[in-house]
Amino acid sequence: MNTLNTAIKFFQDCGFFIYPSLLIMALGVTIAIERFIFLTKARTQNRTIWTKVLPMLQKGQFKEVQGITSASDAAIGKIVNNGLLRMQSPGRREDYDAAMEEGMMEIVPRLEKRTHYIATFANVITLVGLLGTIIGLIKGFTAVSQVNPAEKAEMLSASISIAMNNTAFALMVAIPFLLIHSFLQAMTAEIVDGLEAAKISFLNLVQRLRSEQANASGTGH
Repeated sequence: MNTLNTAIKFFQDCGFFIYPSLLIMALGVTIAIERFIFLTKARTQNRTIWTKVLPMLQKGQFKEVQGITSASDAAIGKIVNNGLLRMQSPGRREDYDAAMEEGMMEIVPRLEKRTHYIATFANVITLVGLLGTIIGLIKGFTAVSQVNPAEKAEMLSASISIAMNNTAFALMVAIPFLLIHSFLQAMTAEIVDGLEAAKISFLNLVQRLRSEQANASGTGH
């Protein structure tokens, strides 16, 4: 109960500026949870689809793969489907690469969406806390100038303590936000790297299968 009372008193002492800080914290936490769920789902879907279609690609079962990827919402499914659609007309490896890269350009922004807000919120909440501290100190010094000299030291000490609560709260939120931002960025980079690796594997498989088909045709003649 003492901890709860201390927390309540802490927030009460912060004054008006605790409210924008709490709003920023709520927005940041909401975005962090949404992004974590989205990225975790995307990573799982990509792994599931790639594990399923890779053996089929190695066997040259492109129609079956296209049926799976066209019905999939997974990022890797869309990229592979773009490559398979481009394969329906003659072209070089660079043409297929460009078609798949087009899919990447559509997908990557969705993976990175809103994550940057968390770092922005970390900076903003720090500044809001600092502003709350400065306003609190101004009010404290103004009030101290009007009281009995015997009470000045005690009142000034209390005012400074209250003012510092704003910065303390802001830092308690900003530091985890920066760590969360780095974690989500690392998750996003891992997914993008996986998509790049899958794209290269797909292109290499297509090139190898086409070379084998060309060699088989040449031997047949």
